[in-house]
Amino acid sequence: MKIKAILTVMCAVATAAVMPTTASAQAFPTKPVTLVIPFAAGGPTDLLGRALAQSMAAALGTSVIVENRTGAGGTVAGGVVARAQADGHTLLLHHIGMSTAPGLYRKLAFDPMKDFEHIGQVADVPMTVIGRPGLPAKTPQELIAWMQKEKQTANLAHAGLGAASQLCGMLLQQSIGAQSTTVPFQGTAPALTALLGGQVDVMCDQTTQTIPHIKGGKVQLYAVTTPERLKPLPDTLTLREAGLKNFEVVVWHGLYAPKGTPAPVLAALNTALRKSLKDPALVKRLDEVGVQVVAENLQTPDGLRNHLKSEIDRWGALIRQAGTYAD
Repeated sequence: MKIKAILTVMCAVATAAVMPTTASAQAFPTKPVTLVIPFAAGGPTDLLGRALAQSMAAALGTSVIVENRTGAGGTVAGGVVARAQADGHTLLLHHIGMSTAPGLYRKLAFDPMKDFEHIGQVADVPMTVIGRPGLPAKTPQELIAWMQKEKQTANLAHAGLGAASQLCGMLLQQSIGAQSTTVPFQGTAPALTALLGGQVDVMCDQTTQTIPHIKGGKVQLYAVTTPERLKPLPDTLTLREAGLKNFEVVVWHGLYAPKGTPAPVLAALNTALRKSLKDPALVKRLDEVGVQVVAENLQTPDGLRNHLKSEIDRWGALIRQAGTYAD
């Protein structure tokens, strides 16, 4: 009888120890969710994040607060979320930079594959290749020839180490076999401002930023970086059509939670994500600026995890070849 009594007490203690975690997972969310954005307010990822936050708030039944944590190409925000409490109330929305950080930074405070739970891919943002007003080149083929002729005389702007615009510029230079003078800025907005003012010649930038300026005739549009033409810019050639057969840069985005977040909470977050990406208002808002919601099979933990791994391999090789690193 004594043994039975002892076992009963042990079972009760074990059950009590498990119940708080299970109960909290079932009750999720118990407070507002914070969506950490690695870049400044008003930038491409911020615009996507705020639109997503609005739809996910409705799906989760709680507020989703956007918090911009800038610095070091998005790695500051990555470190913040990796160290956050693993209860699902702190999330990270990061773009392609999540896959380039291991190659760019010799000392990285987190491992993109090991230190996060991968909730799912969100959306792809195409990029455009644009030039300053008055640039002699008028077609993508003329731009390529001009950059090959001018070489380091040509100024190629980007939004900082690890930014999508830097990656696109690296690939463009490699593809045409010409090294331009690269001019880094502290973000997309100042880089684009410099281009509009004629202080730099060329840059790659995301459609969320460039379409208004393109439609306003304030920049010269040369090409898009996607395999196929874009709905908002149907007459614009792809760089593949312009002769760069293997050129493709899409700024994909993924949603992450800290490692160890309970499985029921992750399931709830993934359900909310997939529901949000079917929201007609969100889809329409994104479509207007060329942002494409990813296919349903990519809106999953495996979809994000597998894509992240393949992109780490792809960009790591390019970064090593370019010899671009940060301490």
